[in-house]
Formats: sequence, structure tokens, C-alpha cells
Amino acid sequence: RAYNATSLSTPIGADGTTELGDTLGGEDHEYEIAETRVALGPALATLDEREQKILTLRFYGNLTQSQIADQIGISQMHVSRLLTKALTKLRGQLAPDAI
Repeated sequence: RAYNATSLSTPIGADGTTELGDTLGGEDHEYEIAETRVALGPALATLDEREQKILTLRFYGNLTQSQIADQIGISQMHVSRLLTKALTKLRGQLAPDAI
């Protein structure tokens, strides 16, 4: 049977309303997430060491801005500003037209 082609319009199943082509492939929404993760490494490398540390503590360490401020020795407001600045840089590099 490997030498005989089957049409994608061939009905399958008991009801006959589903075609073979309906069961094959589809849009993979996880691909975009994987692509962003691959691009994130080089984008993070463009940040300075303090920005990287703050992002790591915030998003991987799940610390609040106040906890980060206490750990680094700066004000919570300054942590907020640095986070905003770093995330803006990352968004600029990860924008669809920048990749």
C-alpha cells in the first residue's frame, strides 16, 4: 500500500463527514513561543549586569520590587525604573520586525 496514494479528500470515520486532510497538521501556536525563547538569550546579553540581575530576580526568583531593592541596595522606585527600561530594550529587540 506504500505505493498507492490516497486522496486527502477521502472520508474517514463512521460518519464520513471527516476527511483525511482534516486530521493532518495544523497551526502550531507553541512555535512562536519557542522562537521567542531562542531570541531571548542574545537579547538578554545586551543588557548590563544590573539589569540582567533585576530581571532574573523578578521573573525567575519571583521576588517583588521591594525585595529586589533590599537585596541590591537601591530604592523600590529605582528597581521599577530599571525594570521598565530593561523590558523596553528587550521588547525592542524581540519585536517581529527586529528578529
